[in-house]
This record gives sequence, C-alpha cells and structure tokens, in this order.
Amino acid sequence: MTRATNEILKEALALTAKERAELADSLLESLDAETESDVEDAWRQEIRRRAAEVDSGAVKTIPWSEVRSRLIAALSNED
Repeated sequence: MTRATNEILKEALALTAKERAELADSLLESLDAETESDVEDAWRQEIRRRAAEVDSGAVKTIPWSEVRSRLIAALSNED
C-alpha cells in the first residue's frame, strides 16, 4: 500500500464500528458499480441463450414437482 493508503486506513480504523461498516459498504458499492454493467450484459446474454435453447427444443424443462422430488431424494440419501 502507498503511504496515502496507509494513512487513510489508519484514519478509517479510528472510526466507530458503525462508521467503518458504512465506509466499507460504500467502498464495496463503488467496486460493484464499475463491473455492474458488464455483469448485467453477461446475464442478459445468458438469459437469451437459455430461452433460445428452450424455444428451439434443444433442452427440455423439468416441472418443479419433479425437481423437488429429486432434491428431497438426494438429500435423504446424504444421511
């Protein structure tokens, strides 16, 4: 870390726990904002791809009742 970063960290650590949490939240949010549009675009492309697979019949959907039954069976086999 640079000297400036170390000084900021020292000051941040002197804050109350609530203030540090708010600062950490703001810093993390600032990182999310930088990559959010890329992530959103990737999700949109993935959704379109999956929808096209279903529409074309390339994949078959499974009813929730069957998925739930499989999950329950798998979980009971773990014991």
